[in-house]
Amino acid sequence: MKTQSSPPKNIPAAVAVGVMVAVLAADFTIISTAAASRHYTEKQMTVLAERVGRTFWIQEVNGRTPSFLTAPDAAAASFRVRAGDSFEIVDLVGRKNKNPYFKARFESGKEGYFPPEVFFEELNLTLVVVDPLANEKHKAADQAESEKQRVDWVNAQPWPAAAKAAALKGQAVPGMNSDEVKRIAGVPSRITKVQARGTIPEEHWIYPDGKQLVFQNGLLSRIILRDAKNP
Repeated sequence: MKTQSSPPKNIPAAVAVGVMVAVLAADFTIISTAAASRHYTEKQMTVLAERVGRTFWIQEVNGRTPSFLTAPDAAAASFRVRAGDSFEIVDLVGRKNKNPYFKARFESGKEGYFPPEVFFEELNLTLVVVDPLANEKHKAADQAESEKQRVDWVNAQPWPAAAKAAALKGQAVPGMNSDEVKRIAGVPSRITKVQARGTIPEEHWIYPDGKQLVFQNGLLSRIILRDAKNP
């Protein structure tokens, strides 16, 4: 039996995916004749069995996702799964009577079956070899980690409880310095410097929602909220 390992390391992700797709397409060519007749040779069964242990992801195309059977039988009831779900092929059943079905197990633990011809018809359409939501998941994970670090930092500050509670909500408190305000409220969209005759120079941090944070001598002195009547 030939073995198929993961794409070689140290190559671009797009190339790696291309290699995987090319390998799967070659397998499809090997079994396409068998799929048309539902008769598989032992060699073709061996090729099919090499899918066991691989993970695939569901994506929606034209409002549909692939269907799975509740049993390895063409007459069994079918069900569909949500886009973004993934499953692992855990077995190739029916080899003895040459009527193979892939057995899939989803993250939820639910199991389903589908014949090889359906699998290869759906491959790269509603079934893909990489997670289509990977970027969104990485972004969400990064955001969650950044928020955790922010919360830990706020809780470690020697501030009164009221100041900490406000900071956790993203609200700066007068008396905080510019670095603290950036970590709490974020970077302003623009900064203006203001100085009336006979007054202390001010730095106004203006945010997209119209709020202004006014600094004097490097410390937050007051907060000006945008008037809802005069946006």
